Amino acid sequence: MSLSAKALARLPHVNAVVNYLAPTEEKPCRYACDLPQSLPYGDIKEEPHRMAIYDARSVADFLSLDDEGLQLVRHSTSVRNLLNEAEVKRVYYPEAEKLVEDATGARWVFVFDHTVRQRIYGVTDRTPGVPRQPALSVHNDYTELSAQQRVRELTGKVADALLRRRFAMINVWRPIRGPLYDAPLAVCDANTTQPHDFVAADLIYRDRVGETYAVKYNPSHRWLYISAMLPNEALLLKCYDSRRDGIARFAPCTAFEDPSAPADRLTQESIEVSALAFFAD
Repeated sequence: MSLSAKALARLPHVNAVVNYLAPTEEKPCRYACDLPQSLPYGDIKEEPHRMAIYDARSVADFLSLDDEGLQLVRHSTSVRNLLNEAEVKRVYYPEAEKLVEDATGARWVFVFDHTVRQRIYGVTDRTPGVPRQPALSVHNDYTELSAQQRVRELTGKVADALLRRRFAMINVWRPIRGPLYDAPLAVCDANTTQPHDFVAADLIYRDRVGETYAVKYNPSHRWLYISAMLPNEALLLKCYDSRRDGIARFAPCTAFEDPSAPADRLTQESIEVSALAFFAD
């Protein structure tokens, strides 16, 4: 059962800036490849709003992917070095697949991508020669169009059969070190979003064009985060669900600057994996 708005409103919170999509007449775009520092990351213009972001740690056991669109799981990875790409693919991918399978009841789950972020202050995301940076604008990784497109790209000839059944795109996000106070991840309670909040934006690769959702400001949005996350915790996020019967389908997210964070905080290091989950029904 979804947590009530009253229960969530009683949680402790911080007031922080959330960067939404500014009003635009044209389709926004971002680049998913390294660019020269002189070029912009894209033409998505942001509109900052100060929002209450509620600390859901005390009610984390009641959050679910199908209600709010997020779920906290406790899990200690056996990966020794989450910065080692080969070890992550060999060990962490199967671990994440099992986490998503257990959380969703999916019949088949496979992880197909991951991103490691290591924060460097003053550096923008996708600057050549430096690690990926926290994403400080509201977004959702998949749209109605790109979720199905991704299934076709990844599954080939069996895609038509798979697309006749329910499927979901789930991200598994965790800090590499902690407790995490620097640029924590906030997730918008899916119960508070409306279809008109989402604006399709091109995601331009060197060899193809994908699509994500940028998100417009809505004062009804309710933002949640888990304070002081540790490396033995992971946050599951619902990026897309093909079911249309009232469950959470999209849960936008953003990193944010926590004004209450201690001055001696560790800079953010995190890993997120992208998983496809297919269901029997």
